Amino acid sequence: MRVVFVHGACVRDGSWWWHRTAELLRERGVGSVAPALPSCGEAGLACGVGGPGLPEDVAAVRQVLQAGDEPTVVVAHSYGGIVAAEAAAGIGSVRHLLLISSYLPEAGQSLSDFGDTGPARFLDVDPDASTFGVRPELLVDTFLQDCDPEIQAQAAHHLARQSVQVTVQPVGEAAWQQVPSTYLVCTQDRGTPPRLQRDFARRAGNVVELDAGHHPFLSRPAAVRDLLLSL
Repeated sequence: MRVVFVHGACVRDGSWWWHRTAELLRERGVGSVAPALPSCGEAGLACGVGGPGLPEDVAAVRQVLQAGDEPTVVVAHSYGGIVAAEAAAGIGSVRHLLLISSYLPEAGQSLSDFGDTGPARFLDVDPDASTFGVRPELLVDTFLQDCDPEIQAQAAHHLARQSVQVTVQPVGEAAWQQVPSTYLVCTQDRGTPPRLQRDFARRAGNVVELDAGHHPFLSRPAAVRDLLLSL
C-alpha cells in the first residue's frame, strides 16, 4: 500500500511534517507522499487576493491520488480533512481515510462550519492581504508542546501564510461517506481541543484516542505508524 498525507493549514513542506512517521513506514516497505497545497503558497503559486484556494488544493491532492493504482490510505491532518473530503472522493484506490485532529465535512460545508466562533487566538489574520497564519510565538506551546526541542526549533521554518478563501469555500463531495474512515483524537491537542475532535469524530467509522498533541506523527511516530499498518 501507499500513504498520501494531506497537511494542515498555515504550513508548507508536508514531507517535513510527515518525515518521522514516513521513515518508520519506509522501514516496513510502505511508501508515502505529501502533496504541496497551492493555498499555502506551495507549488510555485503565491497566496493573496484571488489566489489559490480550496479547489486548487483539492486538484493537487487528487492528481497525486490518480497517479497510482496501489491501495492507498489518505492521512488528513487538521485542515487537510477538508481537502481530502473532496480530493479522495471517487478514487478507487483509496481504501481508508485516517483523520488526525481533523474534519469530516458534508458536501456543501466549509472549514468555517466547524469549531468555536471567531478566529483562534493563535492565528494572525491579515485582511488586506487576505491571508492568515500561525503566530510564531504561540507555535510551540499550542501545537508542538510534546515534541522534542529539535522539532520545535525547525517547525517555524515550515510555516506559511494561507489564503483566507479556504475557510469559506465549500467541499463538493464527502469521501468519508464512500470509504472506511478512522478518526485519531489527540487528547493533549491545544490547537483543536479534544472536546471538538470527539464531536467531529462522530461521523467516522472508527475512533482511536492517543495521548499526544496536535502533531502525533512528529511526537509519537511509532504509534501513528502502527495505527496505519493496522488499517
